[in-house]
Amino acid sequence: MAELNVYRPFDGGLIRSIPLQSANDVETAIATAHSLFEDRQAWLAPHQRIEILERVVEIMSSQVEALTRLAAEEGGKPYTDSKVEVLRAINGVKLAVEHIPQIKGEQIPMGQTAASVNRLAFTIREPIGVVSSISAFNHPLNLIVHQVIPALAVGCPVIIKPALTTPLSCLRLVEILHEAGLPKGWCQAIVCENEAASQLVTDPRINFLSFIGSSKVGWALRSQLAPGTRCALEHGGAAPVIVDTSANIEEVIPSLAKGGFYHAGQVCVSVQRVYAHQSFCRELAVRIAEAGENMQVGDPLNPNTEIGPLILPREVDRVDDWVQEAIEAGAELLSGGKRISDTCYAPTVLLNPPENVRVSQMEIFGPVICVYSYGEKEDAIRRANALPFAFQAAVFTNNLENALHITQRLNATAVMVNDHTAFRVDWMPFGGRDSSGVGLGGIQYSMHEMTRDKMLVFKSPSL
Repeated sequence: MAELNVYRPFDGGLIRSIPLQSANDVETAIATAHSLFEDRQAWLAPHQRIEILERVVEIMSSQVEALTRLAAEEGGKPYTDSKVEVLRAINGVKLAVEHIPQIKGEQIPMGQTAASVNRLAFTIREPIGVVSSISAFNHPLNLIVHQVIPALAVGCPVIIKPALTTPLSCLRLVEILHEAGLPKGWCQAIVCENEAASQLVTDPRINFLSFIGSSKVGWALRSQLAPGTRCALEHGGAAPVIVDTSANIEEVIPSLAKGGFYHAGQVCVSVQRVYAHQSFCRELAVRIAEAGENMQVGDPLNPNTEIGPLILPREVDRVDDWVQEAIEAGAELLSGGKRISDTCYAPTVLLNPPENVRVSQMEIFGPVICVYSYGEKEDAIRRANALPFAFQAAVFTNNLENALHITQRLNATAVMVNDHTAFRVDWMPFGGRDSSGVGLGGIQYSMHEMTRDKMLVFKSPSL
């Protein structure tokens, strides 16, 4: 059997070798999940799902340190931030437990016409069927929780394919689910190459696809879905921030530095494009650059590290290519702009890069913040909305009218006021629009998307 070597992104050291599964394994997983869903007698009752997930919370809570170190080691996110991720993941399971009793339908009024008398009608919510989840590397535990736990909470069998760079946290969560009493067929992890995984998208026995990854791949996968298969796609963005003249700069700087350099910028809503009024644009950019220069870059297992490595050395090369292209085209480099090692890139701030270079046009997914000068707020809004991506955005202002005006006009699924674009809690709706995706994440929102309505109509002379 072929094996997959899982390496630490910081130093390239081997963490573990695990079996790599084949297309036959994918077929077996789909057949198992489909058979479970077809057998209504095998469905898990709500109280069973609650009991299992409550035990999952207990097990995860007793292993926070081990889960943190595993996520930090394989994903490269610093230890402190990885611990936050683990605690969020545990809270995500708790949220699912809390929302299982909220899975419900509604009464549909009858008797409004002569043709509808003597009837009682209501809807119920049923599990949608087999869920196929394809995940990304940047949050190796919490993304898996968001793609697996809602499915199980509503009673769907789920097959999860983690990123090949970060499969270990996923495998551990599946083990914990089984330790908590979940029958094994209800959650299956598949670690395989993309070619073998194609059936997880195209097979008609898949009822729902959950995908987190690039826009190019996500839309291509959506075009391959079998008729009737629903999906949720979460792609990246190029998050814009508008800072007006009333903003408190002392509060803006640490917020934007954290939002842009957190996890080395490998976050789908990472601060990328900052539009600052021309009266203070340079000062803001210089001070963000200074904040980045004071952040410690290095080993994610060191509790003092604030910025870790990029996931692969080739990503360091790509980010550097984009930065150098911007500099050659006229951007002013205020900080960074260089490799620290084969795996780490210095926190970088670019002032006024041209609009047609890649750092201005595409998701960087690296520790790079671009700051642009504007004169009129309508120009800032136009430029913020100029890209086909629309995920989360932000505005920093202490002017109520500006806050109302700009939040209404920014094309985004969420707009933060006086906070950075990467803010998220797990009970809020989360997802992109336009090229950035379709459907909503967030534990209870995913639970709703993974169920469907069935209407029951009773006819009786007694009604």
